[in-house]
Amino acid sequence: MNRLKVLFHVNESGRWQIVLVNIANFLNDVGQGNADIEVVVNGEAVSIFGNRCLLAGGDGRGASCGTKANGSLVEQMKKLSEMGVNFVACRNALKGQSIDEDSLPNFLTVVPAGITEIATKQAEGYAYIKP
Repeated sequence: MNRLKVLFHVNESGRWQIVLVNIANFLNDVGQGNADIEVVVNGEAVSIFGNRCLLAGGDGRGASCGTKANGSLVEQMKKLSEMGVNFVACRNALKGQSIDEDSLPNFLTVVPAGITEIATKQAEGYAYIKP
């Protein structure tokens, strides 16, 4: 089988869990190392990266620390990134949510515009999936 190229697009915070499950299922099916996978995050979905407490390894408790669920999702993303999944965030969306790029996890790459990244990847032959 030729190496698959897949782009997952998430622009709604409520879709994170299904996106991460879809990626894990995809990797289980095709096998780790048999696909190039990129996740493009734009719109309000970048808000998951706005809580510095969680990104710094906080436990997600207390008034300044948001929810445990967000921390768990970021941990799942980190594990997937360690398996070769690339996570890319839209700079325009980060600015729109007032999220400082210096506060982002190190597995996340920032691109100028998520929509341009999607178009570029599709031109490179990536299959577009929006769970």
